[in-house]
Order: sequence, then C-alpha cells, then structure tokens
Amino acid sequence: MIKLKISKTTKMVEDKFNAHVVKYFTALMDNDKSLSSGIAAIKTLLMVLENTKFDTIHILISTIQAAVLAMRSSELPITAIVSGSELFSRFITFAKFDDKSMEECKNIMLNRGKSFLSKLLECRQIVSNQAVQFITDGCRVLTHSRSRVVLQTLELAAKSNKKFHVYVTEGGHDKDGKQMCADLEKCGIDCTLIIDSAIGYVMESVDFVMVGAEGVVESGGIINRIGTFTMAVCAKEMKKPVYVVAESFKFTRLYPLNQRDLPDEYKYSKQDLRNLKNIGKAHPLVDYTPPAYITLIFSDLGILTPSAVSDELIKLYL
Repeated sequence: MIKLKISKTTKMVEDKFNAHVVKYFTALMDNDKSLSSGIAAIKTLLMVLENTKFDTIHILISTIQAAVLAMRSSELPITAIVSGSELFSRFITFAKFDDKSMEECKNIMLNRGKSFLSKLLECRQIVSNQAVQFITDGCRVLTHSRSRVVLQTLELAAKSNKKFHVYVTEGGHDKDGKQMCADLEKCGIDCTLIIDSAIGYVMESVDFVMVGAEGVVESGGIINRIGTFTMAVCAKEMKKPVYVVAESFKFTRLYPLNQRDLPDEYKYSKQDLRNLKNIGKAHPLVDYTPPAYITLIFSDLGILTPSAVSDELIKLYL
C-alpha cells in the first residue's frame, strides 16, 4: 500500500509538471504568432532551468528531458521542437562542471542557454539577408502556405523597393496560405492565392520556388507542410530552382529515405496518433522532400547545397 501511494504521488507530480510545461509552451506560441515552435521550446526549457531546484546534474538533465517529452505531447508539430531542444541541451551541457557546486553548474547552464537563445533570435534576419539577394525586380515567386522566414524575406525585398509577384498556395487543411496573402498585402506585395492543385498550372510562369521548412534532415532534404514534395517534383520537371529558407536550429539528426521513413509522430496529429486503428486513413500533416529536388538552402550558417548539411550538423553537435 505504501508503494502504491508513493507511485500515485510521483505520478501526480509528473502530471502537474508536464501540464505546467505544456501550458507555458503553448502560451508562448499563442501570444506571439511570429514565434517558431523551436524557439518557444528553448524559452520553455530556460524557464524550467531557472525555476526548478536541482540536487544533481543527473536530475537536472532528466528534468530537461521530461520537459521536452511534455512539449512533444502537445498538439503542435514536433519537428522544430525536437531539433531545437536537442541543440539547446547539447549546448548548455558542453562545459566543464568539475569542482563546481550544483548552484554554480545551474548558473553556467543558464547563462549558456540565454547566450544560445540570443544567437538564435538573430537567425531569421540572417537567413532573410542571405535569401533576399535572389529576389529581383519583376520576378515571380511561388511559395507554399505560410512560412515566417519566407514572409520576412519577401518583406525585406519589398522594403528594398523591389517589385515582384508571389503565388501562394492555400496550404492544405488549415489554409494558412490565406493568412500569408493577407500578410504580404500588408507589406504592399502583389500576391495571388491559388489552390494547391494549381501548382503545375502556375509553375511554368514563375522564376523560382521559395519555401520554409519545419526541419532540415541530415541528407539535406526537408520536412515541411504536406504538398511541399509535390511542388518540388513539379519544379524539377519544369527546371525551376527550389530554394529553402530555414534557421540552423531546425537542422535535425534524422535520415529518412522516403515518406514511410518519417516517424508517425512527425507526420500525424496527436488526435490521429491516439486513434491508432485509423492511422492508415489519417491525413499526414508534413511530407519529406529529398535533397535531389532542392537547389539551395539559405540558413544562418550560410548558403548551402543539400550535400553540405551533414557537415554542418556534425559541427553543431561536436
């Protein structure tokens, strides 16, 4: 009976911790629509690190891991959550803790974490500065649904007095492309909203495709909103460049070979995953675009070919 009581108490503490983490994480996303889930995950881990008392390094790391699992259980896509959290954990623990008290260790990790976050907050601007060079007067751009990095890049081009036109796909079930068009119009950018199945029709009249990414995998391929692969295949057939704009915290240690290689938790909503009997009928939220269909990747690490991504990942995790 005593063991059972302890077990229940521990479970209640864990549930309360998980609920607090998820609530903080989702509140960050709700309050700032421009915030990436990867950045929100890192801010949440910093909150956990700052507000929790730890007796040992092992407990500290275990608590961080528990917080990551809690965020992965939220209804938000997990690709950037996983990659951002892994890099954050790697960065804060990459220090010497010999002959240090627990409080000193925590402060070192906290300072490293804040430094890491401040660098990441500059990433989107660096990416936009890299990619904007490829947007010229009179060009026509095709993009898929809504991407914060693509939006910032196009906005930067408009502020440079470049005149161009953007075709935006609706973007599947939630039709985020409508919001993307509204955002572009606020910036004074000419745009046209098209249905996803019109990709082939407009492809012959555009100069290039520019998309964001939820994750950039080791092969140099990307995980992104469903329909990105279709767009990339069509672009390659019509000999149109496909440019990807993505921050380095979205670089993730996955190596899928095809769509089936993507783990189910990356592809489906939590509701679909809970109903495993219908998983075969569920509509995937993302797809995998192999590196053969990508021309260049613009990141805060530089302008990369897909084959260079694996080298950059090695550097990130050294």
